[in-house]
Amino acid sequence: MQIQRQLKNKNSSQLMSLALLGILVLLYAPLLLYWWDGWVKKSISIEHEYFSHGIIGLPFAGYLCWMNRKKWQRLPNTSHPLGAALLVVGGIFYLSGVSEWVNISFPLILAGLCLWLKGIPGFKLQGFPLILVLLATPTSVPYLITPYTLPLQSFIAGTAGFILTQLGMQVIVDGINIYVGGRIVEVAPYCAGLKMLFTTFYVGLMLLYWTGALSSRRKSIWFLSIAVLMSISANIVRNTLLSFFHGTGQEGAFHWLHDSWGGDVYSAIMLLLLIPVLNWIDAYFSEVTETQHEGEA
Repeated sequence: MQIQRQLKNKNSSQLMSLALLGILVLLYAPLLLYWWDGWVKKSISIEHEYFSHGIIGLPFAGYLCWMNRKKWQRLPNTSHPLGAALLVVGGIFYLSGVSEWVNISFPLILAGLCLWLKGIPGFKLQGFPLILVLLATPTSVPYLITPYTLPLQSFIAGTAGFILTQLGMQVIVDGINIYVGGRIVEVAPYCAGLKMLFTTFYVGLMLLYWTGALSSRRKSIWFLSIAVLMSISANIVRNTLLSFFHGTGQEGAFHWLHDSWGGDVYSAIMLLLLIPVLNWIDAYFSEVTETQHEGEA
């Protein structure tokens, strides 16, 4: 009798999980497809393109949830009141019809379900996938940050102008404008490298989690700091090349790197370089730890 009751409860739990999954698919599949299509074809708004790292981040979050499924099933069914609150707020946002609120409702609903079904332990178990979903959810954050990027734009323009001057070119830098051969290249807010910074930070978090280095605060801080410096340096080089191409009349090369697949290749190479950097940091701090232990012994 007890075995039958356990089987019945297990089947009920599985049916409930499948029902919730089906509802989520019906509600959010069109939205996710819209994001995906916009990111791949670059047909979405400029601000939403800043979150194109979701192309790799969202599938990775789904993979992590799948890998945690057995741990999830073993957790006791306990509800946290915050879960119900998040579900209500997420539902209101979804029904509002306001595009940004509908977007934000996605991570809210997922977090609410974790808390409602499994409480704090379930929320902690799915914590990193939820972070990946949140950071890949298109919002107006890039638009809000843009007015404050002027110092970064000026720094990039000045550095790019200095590099071109060292190459023997006649360059004039005026604020965020670079004049090369009588042609002007503007380091606009959306050329200040914010998108690359967002992507670098996001991919950096994924690498830290995948390698287990995220558990070390020291390794994480060093790696993310170096990654940010690499991103800024790569954007300076990119703007220098764009200024060179435009100033010397190489419009084909300019458009290839600026708004064609050349920019994607450039970004991909930069992101791949993060892997040996993380390996080096991991090896370095492992050596330091071993040396300290030997000294104590």
